[in-house]
Amino acid sequence: MNHTLISLLCAASFAAGAAEPKMQTATAEFINAKGERIGTATLVQSAAGVLIEAQLTGLPHGMHAFHVHAVGKCDAATGFKSAGDHYAARRKQHGFLVEGGPHSGDMTNQYVPIDGVLRASVLNPDVTLTPGEATLFDEDGSSLVLHAGEDDYRTQPSGNAGDRIACAVVKRK
Repeated sequence: MNHTLISLLCAASFAAGAAEPKMQTATAEFINAKGERIGTATLVQSAAGVLIEAQLTGLPHGMHAFHVHAVGKCDAATGFKSAGDHYAARRKQHGFLVEGGPHSGDMTNQYVPIDGVLRASVLNPDVTLTPGEATLFDEDGSSLVLHAGEDDYRTQPSGNAGDRIACAVVKRK
């Protein structure tokens, strides 16, 4: 095909109403154990997985586990146990350092500096915002959870990461 023909086909497609597919996005609003709003996240579907960009304030300094959990419910009164276990759509073991791991919801530990503000940018290649296997929008939804301690990437089922200190329900944008 020559360049003129390609240009004509592109122009005809545009004129006929063809458009780029809409980018899949989601949002999440974090609350702490007192139920106070402490941050937000934006999730964007990419060809490589879901990019999660989050900013949370008022957190303790240090390393913290950051996971996708299986239920879209963040009840502070239960210590966020309402968020269920780690999201494990692909039925793997927990942890980056174990045979059969990681879960779909496993993500790398995040560092909170002394100012208590977490600024995270994480790509999770094992989840999606689109329908099908590993979607974050299954029948009971999903949530993002930050833990008090760091994930050891080995201990079953959740990395020995301690209490859940922040939670956010993932919602379609």
